[in-house]
Amino acid sequence: PSPPGEESRSLDSLESFSNLHSCCPSSSELNSDAEEAVVAGAASGGPAPEPAEDRPAAGSQLLSASKERFPGQSVYHIKWVRWKEENTPVITQNENGPCPLLAIMNVLLLAWKIKLPPMMEIITAEQLMEYLGDYILDAKPKEISEIQRLNYEQNMSDAMAILHKLQTGLDVNVKFTGVRVFEYTPECIVFDLLDIPLYHGWLVDPQVADIVKAVGNCSYNQLVEKIISCKQSDNSELVSEGFVAEQFLNNTATQLTYHGLCELTSAVQEGELCVFFRNNHFSTMTKYKGQLYLLVTDQGFLTEEKVVWESLHNVDGDGNFCDSEFHLRPPSDPETVYRGQQDQIDQDYLMALSLQQEQQNQDINWEQIPEGISDLELAKKLQEEEDRRASQYYQEQEQAAAQV
Repeated sequence: PSPPGEESRSLDSLESFSNLHSCCPSSSELNSDAEEAVVAGAASGGPAPEPAEDRPAAGSQLLSASKERFPGQSVYHIKWVRWKEENTPVITQNENGPCPLLAIMNVLLLAWKIKLPPMMEIITAEQLMEYLGDYILDAKPKEISEIQRLNYEQNMSDAMAILHKLQTGLDVNVKFTGVRVFEYTPECIVFDLLDIPLYHGWLVDPQVADIVKAVGNCSYNQLVEKIISCKQSDNSELVSEGFVAEQFLNNTATQLTYHGLCELTSAVQEGELCVFFRNNHFSTMTKYKGQLYLLVTDQGFLTEEKVVWESLHNVDGDGNFCDSEFHLRPPSDPETVYRGQQDQIDQDYLMALSLQQEQQNQDINWEQIPEGISDLELAKKLQEEEDRRASQYYQEQEQAAAQV
């Protein structure tokens, strides 16, 4: 693979594939309002920051490294779901797309290996890093040989050195021969250290001989270089092989093939909690009754308590939403997706939807409008009617909020 920060050379048709690194940037810096929300969240049940001298060394190191690389804090909303009869937190993703830190943390939260204070509503990336660092220290094997201890400590040291990348992206380079086959990079140590399986589904169908020959045992980065080299060759067979490999990448732009999906379904164990890599994103995945499901972490579903998982049953990405018990649960109407989340609501849009629906159900009785009324008077009557409906709408919203 090319050195960090150096883009692989790429053909025009391969521009979208020239970098397989996770592209999840950290979220925007908190403004003063968001900082007040963090304080308020801590006051209402969030964990108070530990004194620096009491914090474990690993947590302090992670926090220090995080502050150096991310001067602005990233904040995430927490969604509490009923998971296996226990109230369990799930970290939701903001506008920047899923990142490996959230996928790993959600695996540990769903496995109850890390617990958050009840009723906690928001958490910063720095707090997440502290929880993760403390867990790594606590998970250290107790009774092991000296060689095993030295090996574990070396792995832990290597993992700590790149742990800050979990907030932005990891250097993950897939190979097309197996769902757990990746080119070795230091980042892979994190998953081994945490005992979290990492999968992908971008496989070559072994029955298609010309593609198998063209791709071979190449990693993604190696395949891009091979395509460029083959297409510049004077050997017509190599040129043809390069075109076949290039066509494979173009035809599998979703980074998931049906052969890969079948292999995934077979490889993932029933009830296993793992991380799935696709389209430069990391997602929390599990298997229930032979079917694969991805954890729904989009912040847009924060108030959708019944929308917890999305099925992974085709390569197009249009799965079915399910609750924590994997029963089909389509999300509610757009009016209720963000109810109660004032920082994400467009009240004018919701009110317009409500008024539009009401108007469809009870149109104005035009027969009661006197003949010969002026346009101005008619406009006033229509405005009064609209004001009445708007007032009624807001009263209903307030009553619903009070009941909640």
